[in-house]
Amino acid sequence: MCGIVGAVSMRNIVPILVQGLQRLEYRGYDSCGVAVHASSLDATRPAGLQRARSTARVAELLEQVQTDRVDGATGIAHTRWATHGAPEVHNAHPHFSHGTGDASGTPGRVALVHNGIIENHEELRAALQARGYVFTSQTDTEVIAHLVDSHYSGDLFEAVQAAVAQLHGAYAIAVMHRDEPHRVVGARAGSPLILGVGTGGGEHFLASDAMALAGVTDQIVYLEEGDLVDLQLGRYWIVGKGREALTPAQRPVRTVQAHSGAAELGPYRHYMQKEIFEQPRAISDTLEGVEGIVPELFDGADGTAAWRVFKEIDSVLILACGTSYYSGCAAKYWLEEIAGIPTQVEVASEYRYRTSVPNPRSLVVTITQSGETADTLAALRHAQSLGMQHTLTICNVATSAMVRECKLAYITRAGVEIGVASTKAFTTQLAGLFLLTLALAQSKGRLTPEQEAAHLKAMRHLPVALQAVLALEPQVISWAEDFARMENALFLGRGLHYPIALEGALKLKEISYIHAEAYPAGELKHGPLALVTSAMPVVTVAPNDALLEKLKSNMQEVRARAGVLYVLADADTRIESSEGIHVIRMPEHYGPLSPLLHVVPLQLLAYHTACARGTDVDKPRNLAKSVTVE
Repeated sequence: MCGIVGAVSMRNIVPILVQGLQRLEYRGYDSCGVAVHASSLDATRPAGLQRARSTARVAELLEQVQTDRVDGATGIAHTRWATHGAPEVHNAHPHFSHGTGDASGTPGRVALVHNGIIENHEELRAALQARGYVFTSQTDTEVIAHLVDSHYSGDLFEAVQAAVAQLHGAYAIAVMHRDEPHRVVGARAGSPLILGVGTGGGEHFLASDAMALAGVTDQIVYLEEGDLVDLQLGRYWIVGKGREALTPAQRPVRTVQAHSGAAELGPYRHYMQKEIFEQPRAISDTLEGVEGIVPELFDGADGTAAWRVFKEIDSVLILACGTSYYSGCAAKYWLEEIAGIPTQVEVASEYRYRTSVPNPRSLVVTITQSGETADTLAALRHAQSLGMQHTLTICNVATSAMVRECKLAYITRAGVEIGVASTKAFTTQLAGLFLLTLALAQSKGRLTPEQEAAHLKAMRHLPVALQAVLALEPQVISWAEDFARMENALFLGRGLHYPIALEGALKLKEISYIHAEAYPAGELKHGPLALVTSAMPVVTVAPNDALLEKLKSNMQEVRARAGVLYVLADADTRIESSEGIHVIRMPEHYGPLSPLLHVVPLQLLAYHTACARGTDVDKPRNLAKSVTVE
């Protein structure tokens, strides 16, 4: 969600800024822009700030900057996902402050880009308007630009430091001033921001994601909460929260390989389709090196030993949002049945805002694809503030804030996921959570060597089993042709497969814009059955487990009301296609790991339905990939 790129250099930096925005497009956005210091490239040009903004894609922004000849050696750029103010050009970043008085016809003095939400923006706006500042947007971001200008007295770093001291909320910002042509100042609190150390020419970079700087530099400094950073030619200066500018903070420089090639579409029509078909490899990569179930799989980067933590805990608290929350819901069944550990799953965006009963012996497990999800990070910090210090994350990004803040971690290896609707990140999360279940079961004396061997054999077979499921795509396409004409759908599952029904409904909603809901199949008669008609397709996840006969009864309830069933059935369930019942036969029953297989046809159903309806599959309206605001 929202992307920042900034640079101080001696060369025209606009192509790098725009390229960085293109690499951040996967995060989701509805407007974009770039601003440069006009005299930073050529000292003979008059000092001033130039910008270009667009509500189209970054490709159109590139055409605009070329047409308008926007170039400079110092600049900032941004992709915006709207929070305050509609996605219109006057709300797009970068925002300028022209000083007090009439904003029209006066050159910009401060240029600023911002990720996050400023909670006290209304109070600050009123105070700045009283001082004569004129606002041209509805954003909370413009408040910061005017606030920096109000504090400016010749030193941009001091002005930013004074301004952020007045902000309440989350932010990552990059700021330029008209009078300082080779300087960009950044600051972060609650939103990620990194420093890219240049490899030549004295240039340095800022970005919200290391991928934005792929091919430019692999020397990355992860700024910490409350850091301010001063970028100038040949030098950078980091000051920690509450520290004086004369006392620099020491932050390690890490080599990060953020390969841009990972984002290539290849022969696929959309990134989502590519990522669905990458799942066998992603699972294989995630399980690489797992020779046995040992606690060391979850050891922390700082040397924290997982076996010590596992011996001390007596319950699990899972915190996650969206698709990651559904993977946690599935893991609850595993953890309680296989490991015998009481497990609670909380929606992270709600957890910190209610009174809960903390358990210092609980293992707090966060699940996040990006490792930067603001709600989940805030929930983690809240749990820690309540005295729950045993923390573990299942995450796809080893260098993320979540991995740095949790004591233990398991890094999934899904690779870069571009499509907003998560697919391979979800199945690799499930794989990591199943490994965690086995490790906890072992630590509690509930996993025999024979059981361990059987589970590992099944996990190693997953890539082959997933390939067989992907071969069902032609049958799923025929279902999608029916669904494309619908506006509502129900998804049913029981037990371990109820979270998979939830995930299937979410996928259909996200990218096809069809209203879809999921229910435990036994709840159908408690209300949702009133919705069932021939115009309401009912998708049913039907593995051959202990709840199969109960599920068959629920299916008959649907048929008795003229509902049309679309059933994902294991081969030995004896559910046959007939009038009003469409069956896709799964290749094999997969026991506890069945959710990893049954979710794939639901991903394909959402994908092909969206294609048939002509929606923007990879960038669905109103959504963002990395949700870095609350």
